[in-house]
Amino acid sequence: MTHFNTLRLILGDQLNPAHSWYKDKKTNTLYVIAELKQETSYVKHHIQKICAFCAMENFATALNQAGFNVLHLTLNETCNDEGLPALLTCIAAQHQCNTIEYQYPDEYRLKTQLANFANTSPLTVSGVDSEHFLLPFEEIKHRFVKDKHITMEHFYRAMRKQFNILMDSNKPHGGKWNFDSNNRNKFSTADLAQIPPPKLFNNDVSAIIARLNKHNVSYFGKAAEQLPWPTTRKQAISCLDYFCLYLLPHFGQFQDAMTEQSKHNNSLYHSRLSFALNAKLIHPLYVIKRVIAQYEQRPNDISIAQVEGFVRQILGWREYVRAIYWINMPDYATKNQLKAKNKLPPYFWHAKTKMNCMHHALCESLTTAYAHHIQRLMVIGNFCLLTAINPDEVDAWYLGVYIDAIEWVEMPNTRGMSQFADDGIIATKPYAASGNYINKMSDYCKNCHYKVKQKVGDDACPFNSLYWHFMHTHRAKLEKNPRIGMVYKNWDKQENTLQQSTLQQATYYLNNLESL
Repeated sequence: MTHFNTLRLILGDQLNPAHSWYKDKKTNTLYVIAELKQETSYVKHHIQKICAFCAMENFATALNQAGFNVLHLTLNETCNDEGLPALLTCIAAQHQCNTIEYQYPDEYRLKTQLANFANTSPLTVSGVDSEHFLLPFEEIKHRFVKDKHITMEHFYRAMRKQFNILMDSNKPHGGKWNFDSNNRNKFSTADLAQIPPPKLFNNDVSAIIARLNKHNVSYFGKAAEQLPWPTTRKQAISCLDYFCLYLLPHFGQFQDAMTEQSKHNNSLYHSRLSFALNAKLIHPLYVIKRVIAQYEQRPNDISIAQVEGFVRQILGWREYVRAIYWINMPDYATKNQLKAKNKLPPYFWHAKTKMNCMHHALCESLTTAYAHHIQRLMVIGNFCLLTAINPDEVDAWYLGVYIDAIEWVEMPNTRGMSQFADDGIIATKPYAASGNYINKMSDYCKNCHYKVKQKVGDDACPFNSLYWHFMHTHRAKLEKNPRIGMVYKNWDKQENTLQQSTLQQATYYLNNLESL
């Protein structure tokens, strides 16, 4: 057995080839990348999400080819280990390592597990920054305060200035900081015909599926032996190139739109880079600079609104939710300010529902392990909010189903932005909406069993009465919110009989969620 001085742990979402660890090839250092049962069982995962971490083996192969000492272990080798600390202790003993190093994890449970290991192990165990995020971990406490709302727009503008992104001296390029109002278009018939196909890959994951089945790992979703997502840096750059060439010109314009009328309805103009980014295969600043360079090269094809909308998601929102997660954990994971306690209906696992918007959003999620942000927030998340689903169940489902869901990004988006369970730490108002919003941003309502214009009756859109029931139930908490005070004025203008029948309709739906 070869002896090494140092063991360096690489987690599945730490596949950053630009990390300073790899600046020189230390012959006395062993890099360890391991599949672990604990990482498949802390929540039930979509099969494609688990398979996407074939990226670990790809990364191990690349490191090995570059001349590093790499130990890649599959479930076949680690199935008898009790967990990550036990595995590290065993490998260190086998190779006579006296030092273990790791990059700080991006999930609280893993950070706690490794910190406890460092405190109890006889070996020298220490952590370093992952060198991926633009806001260093140590700076979070200087910009954010626990349990306090920090406006994302202010944070985003500060990041724009700090990194000189889309700036003309001290002023925002294009004359405005935010072009969100330009980016709320619905697809016309002509628009639908122009949607490009997505950039897909053929990553053979049959061996992973076989291992999961061999070791009785529980999962859900549609399994496919060819995974279409980018799982290497080369594939991620290819995906980015494709986005810049064919999708960026209309990204912002249609970033909130949904449709059932296109064979590319799961991808539309979205980049499909979220897994590659969250696994750290590609750096956010690299992505941002490539997108801006494309805009500068093709000003007649790509408007500032398209670029700003994309940059805001990565430089603003992505960095913001990570900071919210870390400044508020572990308490954030238990927040349930609206005291929601209902269970997820069965169609969250099979998509068989008469609500067409939910059917399509759920079906795409279960089939591809992906749905874009408006499907997640304003269809599925909105439904969970209006029906008072326990945020613990919502969190677990979102964390399990989406290929890009790592807890630091999933939990603030779900428990905070979507479910308003954090009492306004992220959002200044709940993102609750009736069927009218879904109808405005999609074509789902045209072929739905329910009628989007109706509040009451057997065919009434459930979102309509459930919306008013939600607002009525939480009036004491929400009425003084200046962003939604007008809602209650409109409610109070309605006839008492209509109010009561609307609330009764919602109560019926709440008592019969499984049959909607």
